[in-house]
Amino acid sequence: MANVLKPTWLGLYAFCFLIFLYGPVLLLPLFSFNDSIYITFPLKGFTFDWYRQMAQNQQMIEALKASLKVATSVSLICTCLGFIAAKAVTQFTLPGRALVVGFLMLPLVIPSLVLALALLVVVRKLLGLDLSLVTVAAGHVMLCVPFSMLILISRLEGFDRSLEEAAYDLGDSTFKVLYRVTLPLVWPAIVSSLLLCFTASFDEYLLAAFLSGSEGTLPVFIFSQLRFPQNLPGVLALGSCILLGSVFLVTLAEVVRRRGVPESTSAGTLVS
Repeated sequence: MANVLKPTWLGLYAFCFLIFLYGPVLLLPLFSFNDSIYITFPLKGFTFDWYRQMAQNQQMIEALKASLKVATSVSLICTCLGFIAAKAVTQFTLPGRALVVGFLMLPLVIPSLVLALALLVVVRKLLGLDLSLVTVAAGHVMLCVPFSMLILISRLEGFDRSLEEAAYDLGDSTFKVLYRVTLPLVWPAIVSSLLLCFTASFDEYLLAAFLSGSEGTLPVFIFSQLRFPQNLPGVLALGSCILLGSVFLVTLAEVVRRRGVPESTSAGTLVS
């Protein structure tokens, strides 16, 4: 009897946990169609006006362009750096490898507020740089490189090294082996890293709020609009579009990452 009830209770717990976690987020698209500037339930009416106003908001479009610039550059830089780091820790026997990997993963466990304050002090006081999208991108690179490393490590740990050795035996140079053998084998992880780093940078607010100058990113713009009740419906419409895009990119990244990866392979084997 216990064996019959156990999966039922676990399934009920998982369902309730998902509702608690994602229920408020799922209400966001619902209220974006409400024909009122106030969040009320039941809805006053159904309208697409907020989406039309969102598309005509020039400030929002400029913030969107800024976020796209930052997220695209961050995803490319982080994937390149993550690939180099993952290649080093998986191919070579480094002294204190687990310690090195743990140090590189520190941005994932340090509170974002602490990281943002530290970067602001370094950028303004030590380096004397003006705040801009470049400083935002630099902060996002620090935050996103660990994500890229974890994805690429899990893939580089899983493919047959003898393929690279065979290419070397046939006279290929290091660059040719990388281009003809390694990259075709790890391309799902590379695409997944690009998508995940893009999503993480595009949605990040705290670092962008501290490190951006006069040209803010989209999350900073959204937060600034919350002070004005008449702008709230447009923010809900914009948030719904971002939510849909983020879910699509994260899902696509995970689907691509799983292509050709053995089930027993995981990044945890590196530090065990």
